[in-house]
Amino acid sequence: MDQLLLNRPLVAAFCAAMFAQFLKPFLLYPIEKKFNPLLFFSTGGMPSSHTAGVVALCTSLLILEGPQSYYFAIAFTFASIVIHDAMGIRRAAGKQAAIINEWSRILTQIHEDGEFTPENLKTMLGHSFTQVVGGFLLGISSGLLFTYIT
Repeated sequence: MDQLLLNRPLVAAFCAAMFAQFLKPFLLYPIEKKFNPLLFFSTGGMPSSHTAGVVALCTSLLILEGPQSYYFAIAFTFASIVIHDAMGIRRAAGKQAAIINEWSRILTQIHEDGEFTPENLKTMLGHSFTQVVGGFLLGISSGLLFTYIT
């Protein structure tokens, strides 16, 4: 276990992702005027914990191994895929879920006899560009902090 805690790229990535998750309810509070503790465990939202984690990993490996290393190349490729997925595929799935949920509400009104029971789909799946940038900046900060300080 001690060896894992000495792995600076791993610690940087983990701490960045956890800190991003911790920030979500606090950053949404000024907008919605209510505190939602479920955001500690949800996907989507500001900042992107996925982006923060993979960017912290990349930043730490860049510092420790250099831009020519295979480790950095693997982490950079992995980060690119994760960030693309967060902004593209998962965001599109969230938009589709919102439309399906609206159709469910309409069908419920049409079938007031109770034969139709909708299940709401999770709509906050992906991230906007701003949320990804927030995760990116948090990831760079965490990568620098945990690589140089630990």
